[in-house]
Order: sequence, then C-alpha cells, then structure tokens
Amino acid sequence: MNEEITKLIDLQAIDSEIDGFDQEIHAMEQEITALEQSIADKENKISLCREESEQLERQQRELKTGMEESFARIKDRQNKMMQVQTSREHQALLKEIEENKKMIKTQEDRILQLIEQVEQLGQDAAELEGLIAEEKELLLGKKEEVKKAVNKINSRKTVVMGKREALAPALQPNTLQRYTMLRERRNGTAVVPTRNGVCQGCFMTIPPQQENEVRKGEKLNFCPTCQRILYYLEEEEAESLDA
Repeated sequence: MNEEITKLIDLQAIDSEIDGFDQEIHAMEQEITALEQSIADKENKISLCREESEQLERQQRELKTGMEESFARIKDRQNKMMQVQTSREHQALLKEIEENKKMIKTQEDRILQLIEQVEQLGQDAAELEGLIAEEKELLLGKKEEVKKAVNKINSRKTVVMGKREALAPALQPNTLQRYTMLRERRNGTAVVPTRNGVCQGCFMTIPPQQENEVRKGEKLNFCPTCQRILYYLEEEEAESLDA
C-alpha cells in the first residue's frame, strides 16, 4: 500500500481517538450543565411561588378591608333602623344588612381558599428548596468527579496529540490540507475503507475500475459520492473489526 495512504489511515485513527476524548469531556460537561439547569429551574419555580403568594396575600388584605367595610355598613344600617318611621324604610335597611352579611360570608370563604393556596405554595417552595439542597450537594461531587476524569482524559489526549504532531508533518502538504478539509466537511471522518465495492463513509457503490485501483493502493482514491479518501481493508481485518 502507498505510504501516503498508510499515514492517512494512521492519522485518521489518531484523530478519531482525539475526537473520542473530546466527546467524553463534552458528555461529562453536559451532565454538569444539566444539573445546573435543573437547580436554576427549581429556583425560578420558587420565585414564582413567592410572587404568587404575595399576590394571594394582597388579595386577602383587600378582602379583609372589604369585610371591614361590610361590617361598618351593617352597623350603620342597624343604627338607622332605630330612627326610621316607615315599614318600607325598615325593610330596605334589612335588605342591605342581609346583602352585606352574604358579602361577608363570600369574602370569608374566599379568604380561606386563599390561605390554603398560600400554604400549598409554601409547601411547594419548601419541597423545591430541599431538592435544590440535594442537587447542589450532588453537583459539588459531580464537579469534583468530572474534574478528575477530565484530567485523566487530557493526559491520555496529550500522548495521542504527540503522535499526531509527529505524523501530520510527514504527509504531503496538499494531502494534509485535503484531509483536513474533508474532516471538517464529513463529520470528522476523511479516510474510510471499501467493502464489496461500497464506500464505508457514505455507503454508496463505487465503480469497479476504481475499486480495483483502491485494492492496489498505489495512489490516493476518492469516493465519487462523498469525496472521502478510500483504502482497501483485507477481509481478515474487516472481520476482526466486526468482532
């Protein structure tokens, strides 16, 4: 096999390993981000509970003021009943007194409902605060765990990066440039094997004549569909990769 192709295969393996390190780190960082977002969401819910509680308590105060006004009206009408001369005036005052008593009952019922809602919101907020405390403790542990894991991964990555820095300059500049461009455009995979005349990058069939050239491995061949660099993988190697 052409030496340039062998170097490209090795470089692709190294870069895939580096990508794997980066993906591991990203996945762990995502766990941290998810925990932080969960805490932030709960803190936001607590703020909403408090805002709603304040609104409900304001409604309670308004209702209590309304009740005081209704009591004052009842007392006023009762005093006036001592002064009225006609039955008609007496009946009118009684009607007002009954209406205010009904209003007071409605206001009392509504105040009780509001008290229950405020208590429930308080319980919800307390439960969320408990969960936040647990998640913050978990987050501290997770951050320490991730920090240690990332340090280990970066140590391994440094070793592999050293291999890359030694190998990449050994490639022809134009070959390395094309390889780099393909990596960027093809989701990190620029060099792929063929199997039974099929590119293992895009899984499209390549022309038989080109497949023969790929098998010979005397020059660089590119998939006519995805433009990836092709190489022939011996059946024994392919089977060992599948195992």
